[in-house]
Amino acid sequence: MKSRGSAILFTTATALALTVSAFAAKASTYTGTVSDSMCGAKHAMPGDDAGCTRGCVSKGSKYALVVGDKVYTLETSDKKSLDTLYQQAGAKVTVTGMEKDNTITVSSVKATR
Repeated sequence: MKSRGSAILFTTATALALTVSAFAAKASTYTGTVSDSMCGAKHAMPGDDAGCTRGCVSKGSKYALVVGDKVYTLETSDKKSLDTLYQQAGAKVTVTGMEKDNTITVSSVKATR
């Protein structure tokens, strides 16, 4: 019985440590131009950048954020964020979220003036 209690205590302590480390990760803010993951910084479709971005996203590409030379894929299912990305296609926005492997998990998107 003593070893079973120790195992439960160890499992609980490990779960608590993982939870604390997950909350320790902080969101960052990125300002750049809304694009799509297929085209990145250079749009291939004729017309303006906004039309190309919307066209590529409608065909399955994900939204992306171009920040200088870097292109981040944006992950979100939040309707408000997706609406803002659609409206701001080809324009500057500020995205808040957590980045891993060039993908930002979006927590908010705001138009930048």
